[in-house]
Amino acid sequence: MLEKYDIVKSMLHGFDYMKFFKGTPKQKMQIIPAVMDKILSLEKGKERFVKQVSLLMGAFSLASPSEEASKIRDEVALFQAVKASFMKVTNPKTGRNIEELNRAIEQIVSKSIASKGVIDIFTALDYKKPDISVLSDEFLADVQKIEYKNLAFEALKKLLEDEIRIKFKKNLVKSKKFSEMLEEALRKYKNKSIDSAQVIKELVDIAKKIKEDKKDGKKLNLSFEEEAFYDALADNKSAREILGDEILGKIAQEVTILIKENKSVDWSIRASVQAKLKVMIKRLLNRYGYPPDKQKMATELVLKQAEEFAEDWPE
Repeated sequence: MLEKYDIVKSMLHGFDYMKFFKGTPKQKMQIIPAVMDKILSLEKGKERFVKQVSLLMGAFSLASPSEEASKIRDEVALFQAVKASFMKVTNPKTGRNIEELNRAIEQIVSKSIASKGVIDIFTALDYKKPDISVLSDEFLADVQKIEYKNLAFEALKKLLEDEIRIKFKKNLVKSKKFSEMLEEALRKYKNKSIDSAQVIKELVDIAKKIKEDKKDGKKLNLSFEEEAFYDALADNKSAREILGDEILGKIAQEVTILIKENKSVDWSIRASVQAKLKVMIKRLLNRYGYPPDKQKMATELVLKQAEEFAEDWPE
């Protein structure tokens, strides 16, 4: 047990986490995000910390009646609180398991820590949890001022992942576009091309582009489905330059009607149905003067986009 305890403790070398046990309730809550930020500054720190604390908790549970376990139980509880907070940040679906874990912890460690429960990352950062569908300018400005940069990065990354997943779940082009932007920023951060403050700035820029995209969609007065087909048609730069947004919007509206009227239960797997739709879409594109050399690619993308909506459309 002590060997595992020393491994976890070594990850916090140079960081005075023991002041947690001497501080006020407010100061104690501030220590947890500080510990999280310290762990996140290490190479694969979060993954290593979570794994080692899990091993420590297993050994601690077995040794809990002993004097050795009694001496370190408060520190073990703090480590577990940090681990549980990490899990809540990266996987909110584990919330129920964390609550059960908290109850178990209360039985074997100091109530002075376990009674605090698991912190929410935005509570830890002293910020009211934002609505992920908003990502307000105020929040984006504030998140860049947060002292714990690694923790702020983790929070903003999770928010953007959720926003992209929820907002663009059925939109192939936008989902791919913003996911790639996020992946590129994370790649540079992982490769140490940029530091935590710089990656936060890049994530804030992505968030602003997502907000701006929402405004652009409203300008065209398109439904969610029509906008997705518009994005598929406008994915080609030359087509957008030649036809403009208004014409592409009209094509998207007609494409939506065309596919809805000609779909069938198994349209996504029957070659004959797809062949028929391809011909109809190409005729529509020709009528509006869509660049001939880009029509095949646009048609394929439109059909892929249509598959995303197939299950949602009533027969």
